[in-house]
Amino acid sequence: MTMENTAYINNKPFRIEPGETILQFVRRHQGRDLIPTLCQSDNLENYGSCRICSVEVALREGGPSRVMASCHTPVAPGYYVYPSTEKIKRLRKNILELVLSEYPAKRLSPEPGMLPTEFQSVVASAGSPEVRYRRKITEYDKDKSRPYVWSDFTECIKCYRCVRACDELQTERVLWIHGRADKSRIIKDFDRSFIESTCVSCGACVQTCPTNALFDRFSAKTLKADKIVRTTCTYCGVGCNLDVKVSDGVVRAIQAPLDAATNRGHTCVKGRYAFEFYNHPDRLRSPMIRKNGTLKEVTWDEAYDYTAKRFTEIKEKFGPDALAGISSARCTNEENYLMQKFMRVVIGTNNIDGCARVCHAPTAMGMQWAYGTGAATNSIDEMYKTGCILLIGANSSAAHPVTGARIKAVAESGTPLIVIDPLKIDLARVAKHHLQIIPGTNVAVLNLFAYYLLKEGFIDEGFIANRTEGWDGFRKYLEALDVDLQEKICGVDREQVRAAAIEYGSAATAMEFHGLGVTEHWQGTKAMTLIANIAMMTGNIGRPGTGVNPLRGQNNVQGAADMGVQPHQGPGYLDITNPEIIDLYNSYYDISHPTKPGYRIPEMFAAAARGDLKGMWIMGEDILQTDPNTCHVRSSMEGLEFLVVQEIFMSETARMADVIFPASSFLEKEGTFTNGERRIQKVQKVVEPLPGTKPDGQIVVDMMNRMGYPQKGYSADIILKEIAEIVPFFKGVKWDELGINGKQWPVLENGTDTKIMHTESFKRGKGKFHSWDYEDSPEMNENAGQYPYILTTGRLLEHYNSGTMTRRTPNRELVTEDVLFVNPHDAETKGLVSGDYARIFSVRGATTMKVRVTDAVRPGVLYTTFHFPEAAINFLTSGIGDQYTLTPEYKVTAVDFEKSLYGIFTRAECLSIVKTKQDA
Repeated sequence: MTMENTAYINNKPFRIEPGETILQFVRRHQGRDLIPTLCQSDNLENYGSCRICSVEVALREGGPSRVMASCHTPVAPGYYVYPSTEKIKRLRKNILELVLSEYPAKRLSPEPGMLPTEFQSVVASAGSPEVRYRRKITEYDKDKSRPYVWSDFTECIKCYRCVRACDELQTERVLWIHGRADKSRIIKDFDRSFIESTCVSCGACVQTCPTNALFDRFSAKTLKADKIVRTTCTYCGVGCNLDVKVSDGVVRAIQAPLDAATNRGHTCVKGRYAFEFYNHPDRLRSPMIRKNGTLKEVTWDEAYDYTAKRFTEIKEKFGPDALAGISSARCTNEENYLMQKFMRVVIGTNNIDGCARVCHAPTAMGMQWAYGTGAATNSIDEMYKTGCILLIGANSSAAHPVTGARIKAVAESGTPLIVIDPLKIDLARVAKHHLQIIPGTNVAVLNLFAYYLLKEGFIDEGFIANRTEGWDGFRKYLEALDVDLQEKICGVDREQVRAAAIEYGSAATAMEFHGLGVTEHWQGTKAMTLIANIAMMTGNIGRPGTGVNPLRGQNNVQGAADMGVQPHQGPGYLDITNPEIIDLYNSYYDISHPTKPGYRIPEMFAAAARGDLKGMWIMGEDILQTDPNTCHVRSSMEGLEFLVVQEIFMSETARMADVIFPASSFLEKEGTFTNGERRIQKVQKVVEPLPGTKPDGQIVVDMMNRMGYPQKGYSADIILKEIAEIVPFFKGVKWDELGINGKQWPVLENGTDTKIMHTESFKRGKGKFHSWDYEDSPEMNENAGQYPYILTTGRLLEHYNSGTMTRRTPNRELVTEDVLFVNPHDAETKGLVSGDYARIFSVRGATTMKVRVTDAVRPGVLYTTFHFPEAAINFLTSGIGDQYTLTPEYKVTAVDFEKSLYGIFTRAECLSIVKTKQDA
């Protein structure tokens, strides 16, 4: 240490870090007990109002001192900090006496069997100061109108941490300070109850509140737990860390850890509260075999033996390619690795695919074509360093809530935000530019965007010359672009596109994020390469605050693809047609590895329909709910001779199974998830699996051994070691070294991870430009005449995918149904008002939904979500997919609609309507 970086605590020298406050300095060296706080929280901006954190500071040992608030005063070299002098202790007692004069004395003790609140602990540590002058206590009614977040402002001490958490972390601004001085109080919106407010139930206010003025149904802050286990969330691709409280072997509550790199003490309503599905009565708790047409409970041994027998019979009679597997992004890296290994090494086929096929496969392919790798180039936190954010086809406030809240905070702080989306999403309302395109026209608007970057001179010639190839062809393509045509196709005024392009191009750094609104299209892969073009032509690659960053929809969709859950690439994206790779696999696994690319999921359905595919093992996917053109999927699956489904609930797909394996939830297993920024994080077993269930990985290992392959016993450590030996960018990944924040691949052999990709060169050598014309989707070409409206789909914050988990939690009280967004012009044409029911029909089928009239969609466009099976939205969607990956075009379905007098159709009625249409 030198004098330039040294300060003192009680006359002892300690090193200071640049930019830290006195409070941070003291806590880093001496722990949290020396200085109490009330208005301060580690994940909020320093406020400095309560002064309970005051310390004495001198410039020399024993010299004259000043009292300073440590939470917002920077520490400086040469400071002598005295955190607990008699003067400071008296000051803290005086401050607490003022606070306690308005606090109910009867609530100063913890509730029976509970931990003390933060405020109760601070009061106790100060010796419970005597209160000489008590004011009249205002008693407020408890507000339990929402299922999770509750309030009792009788205990409010006016630290306003809740207001700041709502503003800074979630950016919703639901909580306000109403009144002045001693008349001030917290209100929700315009003094409403929680249920009437715009609260999104993230729980940030509850977690930060130092009293029980804000609390939740689980008493998460004060609940005594036998243990607290750190794990990773099972919902979206943000990869929030969770601290899970367990008592008596049961999960009781979840909080967001402040030291988590991914979420920094914040998470959403699903991650924090929607966990009770894990021990819901509907959980499958025994293996089942279909006997005489009925599923019957059996022992594990009987289920394993029967499955192994049937798989062997099919393989021997029809060959290994008569079997296929579908793996799951809900499962860990280790489990996905094992599932693809089972299909390739035990069965001998590359017929393995996963849910990336129905979401981000075009991202992976397009980015591999352009850069050589199909993953995010940068880290989410870099948005705080960027000069511009470009968000394309992603309603991140609903689908990636923590990331969405951060983008909103950055935009509100002044960083320009550009949104390209057919829906007027929440973030569009704070964006500087919203290009509200017609669904399916990404290629047109991106070409127009790139055209204006070129025309206005926002080109990084040095980067292009040194780091890319194919620029001359793309430049000539843009110079010849028909601007009038692109404007007409995408439905956005060219000047709006020009202004947005100038915003992006003029920023010193610009960062792109995108979601399924880019990929789930006929031209998804092509649009992805154009996004890559835009980043390269402006030099926005390989630097902090730049890059191309897919917002992954599921918790481990990135990891599942990394592990080889795709029919044309093995673990590590290694090409299974490359002889050198096959030699590597043959040597490592001591088998003859299959070399023929396997079926993708839509091809599996086609193969089953024509009789070429005889058996399937589906792990953690409900294809009858989530894949498009439900009737086609069902009829295809009926052509199988043998179907195994591995699930935690009796899904629609499980109802068709010949064998059911009851699996464990994320809370009952160990392994790793890889989030959307390539961060490999630990999933730690919180509780034991429910009786009768097993972790997915254990089931696969058991089946491998049952079929004669000697797979080592299942544990995250053992399987991760095997993965590190075969996947190049996992080479340095070790279970014991992942820590609490994981590592971002590629991880070198020495354990060093990678925050930013492509800093010096691309994986493929040079980045490659691609040129594409816009093409109408066959769905619109063939059906728009009879069905003139475009239906596009998305997600709600409160539910997840088909709702299998969230509908089995109190989230079902927050949102009870999917609704149809209709533009006011179209609603008037059809004679509809909000609350009416509409019948929506496509060439494939029909359903009914409640209508919401809103300007969030443009005329001619309808929008809905897909969380409730009653909506049966995939009875309408088409089997048309991306030209290169077959990813279904969920975002463009040709439909018509009309007013319905009969309310919601049942699922059986939807099937009847479809059958009638088919018979006709």
